[in-house]
Amino acid sequence: MRVPPYQRLIMLGTAFETRGGIAAVVSTYKAQGLFERWPIDYLSTHCDGGAMRKFLTAVEALLAFILLLARGQRAIIHVHCASRASFWRKSIFMAVGMLAKCPVIFHLHGGGFARFYETECSAVGRSIVRFFLDRAACVVVLSSQWRTWITGVTGNPRVVCVPNPVLAVSGRAPSDRKNVVLFFGRLGRGKGVFDLLDAIAGLRASMPEVRLVCAGDGDREAVAKRAVQLGIDDAVRLTGWIGPSEKQLLLGSAAVFVLPSYAEGLPMSLLEAMAAGLPIVAAEVGGIPDVVTDGVNGFLFTPGDTAVLERLLCRLMHDPELSRRIASAARETVRLRFGADRVIAQLEEIYTGLGLAGAAGARARTPSRPQGEAA
Repeated sequence: MRVPPYQRLIMLGTAFETRGGIAAVVSTYKAQGLFERWPIDYLSTHCDGGAMRKFLTAVEALLAFILLLARGQRAIIHVHCASRASFWRKSIFMAVGMLAKCPVIFHLHGGGFARFYETECSAVGRSIVRFFLDRAACVVVLSSQWRTWITGVTGNPRVVCVPNPVLAVSGRAPSDRKNVVLFFGRLGRGKGVFDLLDAIAGLRASMPEVRLVCAGDGDREAVAKRAVQLGIDDAVRLTGWIGPSEKQLLLGSAAVFVLPSYAEGLPMSLLEAMAAGLPIVAAEVGGIPDVVTDGVNGFLFTPGDTAVLERLLCRLMHDPELSRRIASAARETVRLRFGADRVIAQLEEIYTGLGLAGAAGARARTPSRPQGEAA
């Protein structure tokens, strides 16, 4: 029997306890046993904290990376990458890995990568981005919209759509919930939180009991100040960053989840809210339209259109039957398309296709769907 040519996989991402989508994704991989089924060495290249702590984490990871490559085992490198500092940091690892003739899986996260490439990079910077995309053994994107954009940047034919995985959660019926609008994300203009405040201010005319809970870090002072200016500070709660248990409590006590972002990849917060049985109102950006079908399992609106956002919130919160129908369809969407087992099986198929030696159980799990087919 032919022995697969690659004995190890080196995965590069953020520390598991770090705030953000990449940490949530790799934590789900870990919870689902991916690291037990495959010979994976996970290296944290980034963490929360000050600049020195982040620098030392990156240096420590780079030294560990070089030592792993020096062992002599042939390895595949799986890089979880976003824009800006994330890309430049990971580019060093990818360059070292390519010099060692290791195949690289370039796994793109974050909704700001197009803006980073098109408007923030110089001509040299764009050429560096294309260099790594062109030479990747596989480029993993989160949605069909991102696959379309990537194929306009690189001629690499090995672009595969693998969505973010979601763990199953128990949800309560929307009728049991209070008039709470829930937002998860970094507090800032890019996430549309100020638009959401404007919509809540308008909604109070017909629903004075409405409340908004914003969970996340960012510019809490500016958000609080805007709430005071709008006269809704008594209706707005800023929790700061929350852990998994607090997140589940909020998901279980909300009436609707809103994500009014101006740019997104495939946000874990959206998928988690849908899995918890919450009706969704989200901006029509990034990979969100791959998940949310307007009027079927959620509602979509143009970023910045606060009038439509207010109208959609009012409609959902005044129509319990509509809310139940939308929430039920949202949960079914996640179950069928984004369940952790299903998504991780697609990732394992990529590993098998590249020749990684895994446990027999992992190979047995891998479906026969042709590599590159979208979920």
